[in-house]
Order: sequence, then structure tokens, then C-alpha cells
Amino acid sequence: MIDPPALAEPPKLPRGCSNLRLRQADRLVSLHFDSVVQKATGLKTSQYTLLSHIAAMGPVRPADLAAAMALQPSTLTRNLQPLMAQGWVQMGPGADARSRSISLTDAGQAKRQKSQLAWKQAQLAFNQRMGTERVARLHALLDEVIQLMADTPETPR
Repeated sequence: MIDPPALAEPPKLPRGCSNLRLRQADRLVSLHFDSVVQKATGLKTSQYTLLSHIAAMGPVRPADLAAAMALQPSTLTRNLQPLMAQGWVQMGPGADARSRSISLTDAGQAKRQKSQLAWKQAQLAFNQRMGTERVARLHALLDEVIQLMADTPETPR
């Protein structure tokens, strides 16, 4: 006999604070990636991500880089400082006299490439621990969250 729809288990409702759960998950995942990448290269994954964005977009205007990474301009400036101090990133003139351009130095490109190998190891270990299907579902859900939240008036542009 087939159970009628009325007897099916009702959908679960969210419990607790979504922000807290996301922050907890972010901290744990970041610890995993940072432990692998930082041990191999001395970079935090946030620094590797910044180098990778610059490599993909550069030379790039700071405002465009901040927008692509969903960062406030002041946060981007603060995050660029240690990379510039190490000689991995340089700030140069932009398309006109009022603009600036960010690019990787040769040393920055080499650091990014070395870090990319460590990041890949961290990603593969994460996939193995979580299961690749679960990771794919997580990415799809996070993409949805990012899209939905980006369309809200609270999201700084």
C-alpha cells in the first residue's frame, strides 16, 4: 500500500541562526584550506585567492577587483598591503591619470603557481572528506545564496 501524501513527513523548517551556521562552516573550511596552503607556501587562502583574481583579471583597476571579489575597497587595500610588501603585487598607473592598475609581479606569479598546487591538494582532501556529490550540491546552493543575496538592497556595491 502506498502512503497518501497527507501522511508523508512534513518538510523540515530551519532552526537557529543561518548567519551563525554559515560563519561556523566558513571557519572550519577555512582552517582546513589554510592549514594545507599556509603550511606549503606561507600564504593564507585569502591571499592566494587575491593573487588568483589578479592573475585572471590583471592588470585590473582596484574598484573592479573589489567588485569581482565582493570586497569593500578599504578591505581590498588592507589585503593588498602585505602582498605588495612581499613584492608579489604592484600598483601602477591606470588607463588615465586618475586611475590605478593592480598586477602581479613575476615573483607574484611564481608564488601563485606554487600556491595553486597546495590549494588543489586542499580541495581534493575536502572533496574526499565531504564526498564530491555533496561538494557539488554545496557549490550549487552557495551559488544560489550568493545570487539571491547580491540582489538585495543591503548588499554593498
